Amino acid sequence: MDIFDITIVGAGPVGMFAAFYAGIRQAKTKLIDSLPQLGGQLTTLYPEKNIYDIPGFPIVKAADLVNNLEKQLRTFSHTYCLEEEVLELKQHEDYLELVTNKETHYTKAVVLAIGNGSFQPRRLMLDEAEHFENHGIDYYINDLMKYAGKKVVIAGGGDSAIDWALMLEPIAAEVSIIHRRDNFRGHEHSVQKLKESTVNIYTPYILKELHGNEALEGLTLQKVKSDETITVGVDYLIVNYGFSSSLEQLRSWGLESTRQAILVESDMRTSVPGVYACGDIATYDGKVKLIATGMGEAPTAVNNALHYVNPKNRAQPGHSTSLFPQI
Repeated sequence: MDIFDITIVGAGPVGMFAAFYAGIRQAKTKLIDSLPQLGGQLTTLYPEKNIYDIPGFPIVKAADLVNNLEKQLRTFSHTYCLEEEVLELKQHEDYLELVTNKETHYTKAVVLAIGNGSFQPRRLMLDEAEHFENHGIDYYINDLMKYAGKKVVIAGGGDSAIDWALMLEPIAAEVSIIHRRDNFRGHEHSVQKLKESTVNIYTPYILKELHGNEALEGLTLQKVKSDETITVGVDYLIVNYGFSSSLEQLRSWGLESTRQAILVESDMRTSVPGVYACGDIATYDGKVKLIATGMGEAPTAVNNALHYVNPKNRAQPGHSTSLFPQI
């Protein structure tokens, strides 16, 4: 039986940084993720998206952030287990057992960095929506140039919808955004930029009908609390209604949780001994869900997990200049 010091579940940006930090602490580390590549949602859903709230980066593309994190992470010879979904967590006297769809892993401590858990996009609930999926209706953007010279409509009112509209503005022939409320939910600065842009803003409108044969060609929009409708020509409709996630599997492991996250203490420990959490999956009073927040929580989770494994391991180590092995 090969028992690791610490196993990080989740290889998004927070999990990657947690694994890197575990390497600084010279812990025998394993990283498990259900996806085939590192980076989590940044790689799978938003590789082209610009991120503005990472310390030290005025602006960084999601794919570039993941590449930098991977370069940092590869400093250490960790064990990577991709395309593995953790199905069970079993407690033993001196170790924890993680059962995946492929094999069984043994570890002294676990750090959960799984974002919002398993997720699926909230799909458009209209007739023909499924027919037009991948034929004009997209839920993810992997390549901005796909929309070059096209008429693009974005449905949604949050930060992601606004960000995509602004990023596509100089690329697409025409960009429109539809939101069912008068006011957007995004950051004030982004909303102001949207209003100053050439993006067509339809508020408060909802999607009423889809038009086209093999491919999507047009949309009918209906004004909220009104019979007024308008028709908009379109090549691509990007639906950005967010994602639905499930924590049912985590609850079956005995983890105390809210509806959307795992409850943690200030040292990032969960209700299960030896299991810690960081990033969006972890919550406490005053929690703000940002990548930057999660990256701050990651060393807290790792340090306290290693202290749990061996009380001689300091939970308050020195600075990285003194911890980092000479390489």
